[in-house]
Amino acid sequence: MATTKLILTHDVPRLGHAGEVVEVKAGYARNYLVPRGFATKWTAGAQKQIDQIAAARRRHEIATIDDARAVRDALQGGAIVEITGKVGNAGRLFGAVSAAQIAEAVKEQLGQTIDRRRVIIASPIKAVGDHTVTVGLHPEVSANLKVRVSAAK
Repeated sequence: MATTKLILTHDVPRLGHAGEVVEVKAGYARNYLVPRGFATKWTAGAQKQIDQIAAARRRHEIATIDDARAVRDALQGGAIVEITGKVGNAGRLFGAVSAAQIAEAVKEQLGQTIDRRRVIIASPIKAVGDHTVTVGLHPEVSANLKVRVSAAK
């Protein structure tokens, strides 16, 4: 069975995180990982890409558990993040609230920087009202964040 060495460009469940070098079966790489943009072939020149991904990851990641707990306390301390959007007649949004919108609103309203990829939305937020999302701050620390969606004026 032939295997191929790849560099992951995104986190892939049960395989690895972005920036890691993994060895997978050739068919899995050729038919799934590479076409969907989850990975690129490993070459000597691609080592530079690994370094760039790792540097970006370090910038976005919260370093220690203590920092993550402090951010969790700030997010869960009764804070509600407010997001506005265009609403139709039935009170439903045109589109859905994205993780990037939530991360940006947290930065503007609460002064906390979180990575949009760490925001977990259980079901798409398409209605006006209060919703709860989970933010994975650290492998051992997560926070429940209240999001209030209202109609744009």
